[in-house]
Amino acid sequence: MPQLFPPVTNVLAKATIFGAALIAAGLLWLIMQISASPYITEQDVVREQPVPFSHEHHVAGLGIDCRYCHPTVEESRFAGMPSTKTCMTCHSQIWTNAELLAPVRESWANGEPIRWNRVHDLPDFAQFNHAIHVAKGVGCTTCHGQIDQMPLTRQFATLQMGWCLDCHRAPEQFIRPREQVFSVQWRPPSNQLEVGKKLKELYGIKTESPATQAVDPHTGVGVLPTPNPLTNCSICHY
Repeated sequence: MPQLFPPVTNVLAKATIFGAALIAAGLLWLIMQISASPYITEQDVVREQPVPFSHEHHVAGLGIDCRYCHPTVEESRFAGMPSTKTCMTCHSQIWTNAELLAPVRESWANGEPIRWNRVHDLPDFAQFNHAIHVAKGVGCTTCHGQIDQMPLTRQFATLQMGWCLDCHRAPEQFIRPREQVFSVQWRPPSNQLEVGKKLKELYGIKTESPATQAVDPHTGVGVLPTPNPLTNCSICHY
């Protein structure tokens, strides 16, 4: 029977298959890079606000505590936004005629709140509770970055699920003493893991579920890894 295709056809077929696999892998890599880029995550993006509020000036310059403007951060899921009354506590006395503060004076006069644009905006299917994280020793700068160095507020982290899971899998790398939660000067000590493990136990942070651990009946040794309850889907998606 005569040969229908020349021998080079085999080489071309293999090269086509190999090339297609490379293209598919390249496209997958490109999609992953785009999904993690600021174009998608909006990391480091500064949102326009009705008033160009500077955390650098108010926090680093004036030493105002986070809780003065975000009063519900210790007791609620939402950290809270400053009311116009909070702003006017100072600005009824200083910078009273500043043009950039005109929206604040207008809000105070007509009783309508200032409509700030959210900088950290999670999808509706993901829930974040500020009060719980604060109580467990997660500092403001851990998630929001060095807010005291931001003339205009920007999103510090990607806010993607992998970023959250990094902390949920090993919280001892990030938690700090509760009295330092609102400190922008705090830095992790050289023995952070050692300190973090002690704080993790002190604050009751559970990353193991012994009741569900499978144990070999003959040796009494665990044969399966203990699941981490903090990585359960229902922790953030409920």
